[in-house]
Amino acid sequence: MNLKSVVLLALLTGGPALANPPPLTTDSGAPVGSNQNSKTAGPRGGILLEDFHLIEKLARFDRERIPERVVHARGVGAYGSFESYGDFSQLTRASIFSAKGKKTPMFVRFSTVIHPQGSPETVRDPRGFALKFYTDQGNWDLVGNNLPVFFIRDAIKFPDMVHSLKPSPVTNRQDPNRFFDFFSHVPESTHMLTQVYSDLGIPANYRQMNGHGVHAFKFVNAQGEVRYVKFNWKSLQGVKSLTAEEAARTQAEDFQHATHDLYTAIGKGQFPSWELSAQVLEPKDLDAFAFDPLDATKVWPEDKAPSIKLGKFTLDRMPDNFFEETEQAAFSPGVQPPGIEPSEDRLLQGRLFSYADTQRYRVGANYQQLPINRARAQVNNNNQGGNMNAANTKSDVNYEPSITRESEDVPAYLLSRAPLSGTTQQAPIAKTDNFSQAGAFYAALSPAEKERLVKNLAADLGQVRDARVKARMVGFFFSANADYGTRLAKAVGIKVDDAKAAIAPLAAR
Repeated sequence: MNLKSVVLLALLTGGPALANPPPLTTDSGAPVGSNQNSKTAGPRGGILLEDFHLIEKLARFDRERIPERVVHARGVGAYGSFESYGDFSQLTRASIFSAKGKKTPMFVRFSTVIHPQGSPETVRDPRGFALKFYTDQGNWDLVGNNLPVFFIRDAIKFPDMVHSLKPSPVTNRQDPNRFFDFFSHVPESTHMLTQVYSDLGIPANYRQMNGHGVHAFKFVNAQGEVRYVKFNWKSLQGVKSLTAEEAARTQAEDFQHATHDLYTAIGKGQFPSWELSAQVLEPKDLDAFAFDPLDATKVWPEDKAPSIKLGKFTLDRMPDNFFEETEQAAFSPGVQPPGIEPSEDRLLQGRLFSYADTQRYRVGANYQQLPINRARAQVNNNNQGGNMNAANTKSDVNYEPSITRESEDVPAYLLSRAPLSGTTQQAPIAKTDNFSQAGAFYAALSPAEKERLVKNLAADLGQVRDARVKARMVGFFFSANADYGTRLAKAVGIKVDDAKAAIAPLAAR
């Protein structure tokens, strides 16, 4: 039996792994030192571009699908406008927030994450909630989800996570054996999995769900002062979810019910609205938590990072053409106007590259020249050529600097500075705290909600053939909350003592 057959048999049967597995390598065959942690400038510094394995891994991942999105393929979009509640220039020089009543046009795309274009909108899955603001200082893409946290904290694991959740490359079926095998090695996923398998995992429609930027970002004012922020937006229609049974009935009646709902509501003049807020944190307070506030698997407690309501956006018009607008709409968290910058969040740092890169591949190098993506502010740079370029460049000077001074730097818009410490490294963050917020989320649920959560989770986890994977997962949920783990253990036929023993080696890492 060849190596491929042995590995496949072990995967399908839950058998033992190879005694001496071959090393993980790059595409060029070089052994990989760490596939768990990106190389950073110290414990809280940004990810280094020299991490070739990370860049190769993300670039290859971004090019896996033609032509639909690798993730967020099933979506629907709508136009609207944002109105600022005040002048927030003490926090940020972003002009969108510079005056009370200032209005900014925008486009929003809702989506499921893992499933393909023709999939039903009743699947248990996070919902993408991406906002594109056409500000007078250039576009701002706030790429969010309906849940406030994520499965992983380092972008180097994003391709692996999505691979595990996507259909098997052998059977072409989504398989709990595969994704729970992955998550059984990723204890920080406990919080997100708890939220996904709760009632929030199947929104009733797109109008009645909240949105979250998930990552920490930075506000920078005209004086160069920096605050860390997390963006959240609350549905003024309230939040409504479907139980698994309700979702099954809804799917039987209309597999694209959420799209239908949005078109119908806006067509009737029932324009949905959300209030955008930002939690604000001073840089000096980054170490004032039991966890790392730049970890995307965590929420910020309101008492330590209070919210400020920034404004409200309302959706009032559907696209004229689904493909030209909704499908060609392209978002990247790196698209930011002056006054809004990325934080050192390791997952965000990787997404800054990956999201724009996948759009250049999926749509083309000049995707930002398409009407749906084009900035309403004037674009002036020396980028040129490429497929479908329509910049209509007329100047002979396509370089800078030039004595003609056709363009020049604006020092007022220099990016903020941040201190660096330590050495370059590939290591996990210091404060992981993988379970406490998942436990708090569970404890806050009603008895009926807890029952549904355990039932939903057991329905998938119970399909896992490998007892080691099931025991690890139960151990994670038990670590979050003893009642939670005990009830899940009973539901999937695992002894609590076995679950505790299964995760003991991980705790020692």
